[in-house]
Amino acid sequence: MPPLPPLANGGSFVVPLGVAGNTILAVLRALRPGESWSKLRGRVHRAFVSLNGVVCVDEARRVAEGDVLTLSEQPQKLPPRPSDVVIQYVDAHVVVVEKPSGMLTHRRPEERNWSAERKARQPTLDESLNELLLRRSAASGRSRSRPGTVRCVHRLDRDTSGLLVFARNEAAEAHLVAQFRRHSVHRAYWAIVHGRPADGTIVTNLVRDRGDGRRGSVLNPKIGQRAVTHVRWLEQLGDFCLVECRLETGRTNQIRIHMAEAGNLVCGDPKYDQPFGAEALLDNSQAPRLALHAAELGFIHPISGEELFFQMPFPPDLEQFANRLRAGKSPRR
Repeated sequence: MPPLPPLANGGSFVVPLGVAGNTILAVLRALRPGESWSKLRGRVHRAFVSLNGVVCVDEARRVAEGDVLTLSEQPQKLPPRPSDVVIQYVDAHVVVVEKPSGMLTHRRPEERNWSAERKARQPTLDESLNELLLRRSAASGRSRSRPGTVRCVHRLDRDTSGLLVFARNEAAEAHLVAQFRRHSVHRAYWAIVHGRPADGTIVTNLVRDRGDGRRGSVLNPKIGQRAVTHVRWLEQLGDFCLVECRLETGRTNQIRIHMAEAGNLVCGDPKYDQPFGAEALLDNSQAPRLALHAAELGFIHPISGEELFFQMPFPPDLEQFANRLRAGKSPRR
């Protein structure tokens, strides 16, 4: 690993290409060579360290290029637990859940062979949901008919809260995947952003690396994936505003990229505050975390054919943040 500039308490570090692939603990050691491994390990375990705005208590988590590693002055809120997951709807074929911010939708392939102890430090949504469904089955007296593993058909960023649907069998999975491919699933997000974006539709081609290791839009229509976001203004909140972003496509980080590239950074987004080839966007919102929430979800039930529609209001952290902005007060962490 190349020499790194010192990282002060409360400071952040953007992971460059030459550092990507190292563990969080190794990067911290390079950033703070005067501290022992045991002291740095304690900082991670006691929730002083966050990655892209979300607390990470797994010292062996490997960083990627463009990740933002932050060392807080005070311990932060611990990652969500399975008990923080709320089931809105469940039957033999599908389950709709409310995902808390700070939880991955599913575990990365390289993490699936981790020990149960290590997985438990930062549980994923699919694993948490399997645990909750097993408890429900046991509580109902049907513990002998162990529920199957849920099947992921779409995802939300770790930092984003909101609604997700999982399939519970192969037939339901195939039907839901087909709906997502046809872009017939209704997905509406609420975001608190800087400024006031114009109502309309943003259409770009997104690539994994726009030239600096981060995802972004390119002008060449022959490369990348077509991404379509429909934006509608909902409410002005001082220098910020609440917008609805309806997805026609569902590319990774699509809303965050489109809003940042339009000059309307999503509050609390440490990853896309530097549009390619442009000056950094200052985020003075003091948002408690990424202010993005999957508020509406609608799809056709894969077996009955019924149209299902679900809503979820802002969770308390974003509702409190919005209320502070409505009151014209400077948000506090």
